Parts: sequence; structure tokens; C-alpha cells
Amino acid sequence: MTKWTAMNLRKLTSLQKPQPLYLKFKPFSSLSTLSVSSSDEFLPADFESIDNPRTRESIVAPTSLYYSKLLSRCCKTRSLGVGKLAHAHLTMFGLSGDPRLRIHLITLYSKCRDFGHARKLLDQCPEPDLVSWSALISGYAQNGYAEEAILAFREIHSLGLRCNEFTFPSVLRSCSIAGYWILGKQVHGKVIVTGFDSDEFVVNSLVVMYAKSGVFQDARRIFDSIPDRNVVSWNSLVSCYVQSNFFKEGIHMFEKMILSGVKPSEFSLSSILNACSGLGDIDRGRKAHGYLIKLGYCSDHFSENALVDMYAKAGDLEDAATAFKEILEADIVSWNAIIAGCVLHEQHEEGLKLLLQMKRSGICPNLFTLSSALKACAALELEKFGRQLHCNVIKIETTFDKFVSVGIVDMYAKSGLVHDARRAYDLMPQKDLIAMNALISGYSLNREDFEALSLFADMYQADIGFNQTTLSSALKSLAALQDINLGKQIHSISVRSGQINDIQVITSLIDAYAKCANIEAARKVFETCPVGDIVALTSMIAAYAQLGQGEEAVKLYVKLLDMGIKPDPFVCSSVLNACATLSAYEQGKQVHVHITKFGFKGDVFAGNSLVNMYAKCGSVEDAERAFWEVPERGIVSWSAMIGGLAQHGHGKEALELFNRMLEDNVPPNHITLTSILCACNHAGFVDQAKRFYKSMEESFGITPTQEHSSCMIDILARAGKLNEAMELIERTPLEANARAWGSILGAAKVHKNVELGERAAQMLFSLEPENTGTHVLLANIYASAGMWENVLNVRKLMKHRNVKKEPGMSWLEVKDEIHTFIVGDRAHPRTEHIYAKLEELSELMNRAGYVPEVEVDLHDVDKSEKERLLYHHSEKLAVAFGLIVTPKGAPIMVKKNLRICVDCHTAFKFICKIEAREIIVRDINRFHHFKDGSCSCGDYW
Repeated sequence: MTKWTAMNLRKLTSLQKPQPLYLKFKPFSSLSTLSVSSSDEFLPADFESIDNPRTRESIVAPTSLYYSKLLSRCCKTRSLGVGKLAHAHLTMFGLSGDPRLRIHLITLYSKCRDFGHARKLLDQCPEPDLVSWSALISGYAQNGYAEEAILAFREIHSLGLRCNEFTFPSVLRSCSIAGYWILGKQVHGKVIVTGFDSDEFVVNSLVVMYAKSGVFQDARRIFDSIPDRNVVSWNSLVSCYVQSNFFKEGIHMFEKMILSGVKPSEFSLSSILNACSGLGDIDRGRKAHGYLIKLGYCSDHFSENALVDMYAKAGDLEDAATAFKEILEADIVSWNAIIAGCVLHEQHEEGLKLLLQMKRSGICPNLFTLSSALKACAALELEKFGRQLHCNVIKIETTFDKFVSVGIVDMYAKSGLVHDARRAYDLMPQKDLIAMNALISGYSLNREDFEALSLFADMYQADIGFNQTTLSSALKSLAALQDINLGKQIHSISVRSGQINDIQVITSLIDAYAKCANIEAARKVFETCPVGDIVALTSMIAAYAQLGQGEEAVKLYVKLLDMGIKPDPFVCSSVLNACATLSAYEQGKQVHVHITKFGFKGDVFAGNSLVNMYAKCGSVEDAERAFWEVPERGIVSWSAMIGGLAQHGHGKEALELFNRMLEDNVPPNHITLTSILCACNHAGFVDQAKRFYKSMEESFGITPTQEHSSCMIDILARAGKLNEAMELIERTPLEANARAWGSILGAAKVHKNVELGERAAQMLFSLEPENTGTHVLLANIYASAGMWENVLNVRKLMKHRNVKKEPGMSWLEVKDEIHTFIVGDRAHPRTEHIYAKLEELSELMNRAGYVPEVEVDLHDVDKSEKERLLYHHSEKLAVAFGLIVTPKGAPIMVKKNLRICVDCHTAFKFICKIEAREIIVRDINRFHHFKDGSCSCGDYW
């Protein structure tokens, strides 16, 4: 506590620069017409004549009563100029010594913040006057000069004056403003000693002082001690609860007030509406609105603004707009409430429209308005309008406002102008964590990942601090860079700072480790999060799906359902992606049922995932139905469906859908064009593919990437145009990747071009030395050319490099169970039935004209042995099993980890016709639909 001295107390007189007490005023003739009261005796005091020396002596001076009423009116209207003129006249007529008039003048000067004149009048008092001192303290408190009010109170105490019920409320209010809780307790002691602890105004001020100091226990104890609590007493506590963000407690006290029979005032209802805004409790807010109507307070401006704010923050923008329209004269607070509500609930365009309406109505936006508008511009990426708002901020020429400054940084960052965002950030005089987070997030959002991590490192080294938002943005950037070592460092920082318990950080770590292909680290982080957290579960399921562990993703989803947790659209989307990876059609259908059951049918993410899942599970018809049910089809929806049609060999339909997309004014992206090239590839549309490839940049503004070039090389190679494919490899600015050379190698095998095959193989050995497929294909090329010594050399090379051929494997799903087969497999429980079925099919196929394609078997054995090996291929075993265990007429879906062989492809065309079944085989490249003796690929694969 500061030690008070006479010197400290006398500082009050220096609040303003020294100035004469009475100034020379210009004549103010309107004073002569000022009506004090209709019942007063008329006093012909022409103030203009009083100021004129020629007429002054003939004027009859007004009485003290007249000036008392005149000054009282000036105090109410805060008419300082008129009051000063009256003060001059009082001095002229010798009435300035009247104690009552002096109190009126001190009150007027104090209310109008002219504390120099007020204090000078106080010092001229012949004896200390408590009323005058109370007037000065009240003026200080009302105008927010808490320190000065407390100084004046201490001076009263030093003069030996005893405070009364008018002084104590002002002093206690000043203690609340200044945050002097200990001093407030001392004043409370004075209140008790002087016996004013039963005064209504004093007690209410005590309640407010303790409540605003955060000592609600003492505030409540004093409140409970009031014997007859009126609406002012209730309002004191209710408003303090609400202003301190204890909304539930404020509402509870309000309800107790109603039950006690006290009629709420408009101030009560404004406070409760603010509490409902804070809680987003629209039901209680409507009840408060009902009280406003019932009690006739609808025209109260504070209540009107509170109503708009409550409905806007609760998300009922329609009722907020209705309440706003009912305000006769909307002020800046009214406009800010409705604009902020629109922005809060992502009605950004509506918020900006209201801003323009506000400006047309003649009301200028303030910093609060501009802060909301900047958020809307950031969300809509309206860079030009955002720049205009930035200009408005500069024109206001106000002191630094961190919320507006952060809004400017965020607006530029989200509009893709990260360099402007950095300049705005650098110009901030006071940089804080929120601003840094906005910039780091902007860098991460715009794929400036290195800059994001550099800024985070600078923050960390400068000990500025960080929070979960900082860590999440940094983790997002390192996930994009796939820097596992930096990820471990940030993980360590999260642990040391205690942020590891934050669910936002946990999910970001899971995602980062998943993007860095470290599923074990992601799993360990997941195990530390609270059991049953839907966000963490979603992240882990997505991680499993991303890294090809679809079975784990599905298991975790089942576990989630067993725990009674309702999935959200993102969980369902991730599980559908896992089902797509596994080609788990039945599980995918079950998730589709959950999407319908939980009301996610209109969700775009879930809808797109359904299209992808059905397409990759072999049901292009279901994929099309899901596609047309997506409410707002964007480029992801169209690309998924076009890619699905391409994968199933429906090239013509894919091109038709692409044209339909262009007609709907949806511009393609690089993924869409890749899907179109794949559709041309699977359908053998070489000329159309050439046209698309050549016109990509001209027609759609997309420069061909390595992926597009590789796809075009594959199209040419498969069509036998090997020279054109090699020319494209040589003239493409980007170096050909493994996929392109793999296409050349595969085409060399088909067209038995040993020289080209050797060249492609050598390139692949340097790009992917551990790839089994390269060695196998080269060996097959040599075998088909009868170069068995070369075959032996390739196998020796494989042994030397410890490269093992990946075994052919096929599997199918029956009643949620996966059945897997390899060539010549006899491990299945129903092996005897499977081989018996194959024998039966062999006889029927031979009668129908089937001839085994023995030349595709490159083993150095006799013809009969080759035929036996062909009959026992894994896909034939899987189809035979499917024919045994599935109902007659039901389609059979088989998946294979390698390309389907020529003999199996031929055999399935016979089997599908013999058994009257559709057989669907998904190999490593595409889907083959065998039906009525033909395949959807048209024998071009």
C-alpha cells in the first residue's frame, strides 16, 4: 500500500494546467430565455444586458433560488458553458459564497470533468464540507478517475470528515475500477464503524466491489444479509456474475429473483440476455425476450441491442434480423451485434452486406466492426475488399488494436498473400502469440512449410511462448515436409510443455506421424489420449487408412461403435476409404447404412467417399447412385466418379461425364485429367488421349506433370506405339519416373522386344533396385524369346540382391470373412470341393472350345505340366470357391495382387457364360467384368 503524504494529496490541484477561475465570456443571450420552472416567479434577468456595463445597474439581480435551479438543470444536461456563465454572474452579484450554489458548481464541474475548477472551488471553502467533497469524488468515480477519487477520499479522512451514504458508494466504485480489493475491505470496515452497513446504496456498492474484485463469496454473503432486497440489489449481483463470465450463476440468481417476487427491470433483462449470449442458450433467451414484451421494456435501447446480440450469437440469425429491424434508431452497437453474429456462424457474405448497409445509413464502422469484417474477408478470401478494410483501419488513426492487427494478418494469409501478411505482422508495434499463430497458420495453409517451421523455431528460441494452436500448425507443416526427425523434436517439446494432453496436439501428432509413414509412433500417441475421444479416433482411423492398414481401421471403427460412440461424417469417410483399399464391399455397405442412419447423407465428404468406395469395390452402379446423391458436387465428386468409370473400363462413359462436368462449369484439376487419361488408356482411346494431353495447358491452364506424362507414355506403349513412347520420354522436360519405364518394360514383354526391355530394365534397376517386378518381367521377356541362359542370369541376380518374387495371390470376401489363395493352394478347408469344381469346369470349357494358353507359362516344363499349373492359378481357385459358396446367379468378386494372366482372362470368359454368373476380377491395374462370354476391358489391358 502506498504511503500517503500531504504532498501526494496536494497533487489533486495539478490535474489540469493552471487557469483563471473566471473567464471572460461572450454574451449568451439564450440564457435569458431558459425556463427553470413554470411555477417560478419570473425574474427578468437578461444575461446579455448583465454583461453590458451600460445596462448592468438597471438590472434586478436573480435570486439564489433561481441560480440553484439553473445550475441543477445544467448538472442534469451537463451544460458546462452555461454553467460557467452562471458562475461568472454569481461572482458579479456577490452570490458565489452561497454554500448551496458552491456545491452545485462543484457538482457541475466534476460531472463535466473540469476538475481544476471543481478543486479550486473546494479549496476556497472556509471550512471542510463533506457534501462538496462527495460531489468531487462522485465526479471522479463517474468519469473513471478511480485513483483521484481514492486520493480525495484519503484527504477527507485526513481532514477528519466523516463519510456518509453518498460518499461511500463512489469510493467503493473507485476501488472496483482500480482493482483495490484490500482498500475496499478497509472502506467496508469504515462503513460498519459509521453504521452505514444497512444503507441500501452502500450495501449494493459493497456487493459490486467484492464481485468485481472476484471475491464472489464475500459479495454473496453481503447480498444474503440484505433484509429487503429490491431489484437494484439483485441487479448488482446478477450483472457482476454476467460481466465476470459466470453466466450460469447469473441466470440462477435471476431465476431466484423472479421466484422471490421481485419484478425485473430492463437492466435485469439486458444482463440476462448477455448471459444467454455467452452460453448460446437460446431457450432462456426467448424467455427473457418474453419478459421484455410482457413488462413493456421492448423500447429500451440496451435491451434491444442485447436481444440482437443474443439471437445472433445463438445462431438464430433470422430472429436476430427481426429484432434488429425493430430498433427505431440502430447505433454502432446494434450493427456490430448483427454483423458479428453473421461472421460467427459463417454467414460471411451476409455480414459484409450488412457492413455496406451500415455505411449507407451514415454510421461509420469502428474497430470492432472492422475486426468482424476482416474475419469474413479471410474466410471468403476477398483480398481486394480486405485491402479496403485495411485502408479504413489506417484512416481511423487510432491507437494499436491487437485484434484488428491480427485480423489483418489473418486476412492476408488466408487470401494467399503470405508476404503481405508478414509485412502486416512486422509493422505491429506489439507482437503477441495470437499474431504469430495467425502467421504460422497462414504459412502452413499456403504450403510455405519451411517458413512456418522457421517462425516457430524463432518463437521457441526467443521464449515468446506457444500454445496448442502453434504446435498444431507446426505439425501440419512438418507433415507436409514429411520430416520425421523434426516431428520427434516437436513431440518432445509438447511433452515438456505439458501440451501433449491437449487433444488438438494429439490428433496433429497422429496425423504428422501417419504422413511420415510411422504408424507405430502414431499408435503410441493415440494410446495416450482419453478413451473414446471422437477426434482422436477419427485421426487414428484416417492414419490406418492412409498407410494401407485398412483392416486395423475397420477394427477401430467397430470398437468405436461397441463403445456406444456416435461416429461423425469424417469417421465414416475415413472408414469408407479403408474399405476401398481393402475392396471390402460388405463392410462398406454397412458404413453406408450408418451414414443414412445418423443423418450424414447430405455430407459432401461422406458422399465422395461412398463414390470412391463403391467404385474401388467393383460396383460402378452403386458408385453412380452415390454420385448423383451428393448434394453439392465439386471437383472431388466428379474426379472420383470419372476415375471409377475409368478403372472399370467404361472409357466412353468417363468422357461423357467429363463433358457433363464442363457443362456444369466445374473446371478440372490435375487429378481429373489424370483420370481422363486413365480412361483413354483402359479403353484404348489413343487419339483422344493425345488431344487431351496436348491441350491441357491451353484449354484448362494445367501444365502436364510427371504423372500425366507417365500416363501418356503408358497409353502409347500399350498401344504398341513404342517409338512414340520413347520420343515422349526424351522430349519431356521432367525426367521419366519408374512408372514410365515400367510401362515400356511391360510393353516390351507384350511385343517381345528384348532390346527395349533390357534398356527399360536397366533404368528401373537404377531407380528401384529392389523392385521384384522388374526382375520378373525381364526374366519373362528372355523366357518368351527362349533365352533360358539369360533367364538363369536374372534369377542369379535376384538371389544376389536378395530379391524375392512376389507370389501371385487372390482373395474374395464371403460373409465378412476373407478367403485367400495362392497357385496350387491346398491349405483351404474346402480344397477337395474346389479342385472337384475346377475339374468339372475344365470339361465344360473344353466342350465349349477353350484351349489353354500354355505359352504364357514360362516354366521350362512340358506342355501337360504347364496346363496343370495354369488350371491351379490363384484366381481360378478363388473363382471356383466362389461358385461353390455363393448363391446361384450372385456375382463373384475376386481381388488379385498382380495382373490377371492371359489364360485366366480367357477361362473366365467361358466360365461366366457356363455358370450364368458375373465374375469381377480386380487386378493391380483395373477391374475386369466378365459377363455373357466377354470382358468389360474388350481384351485390352
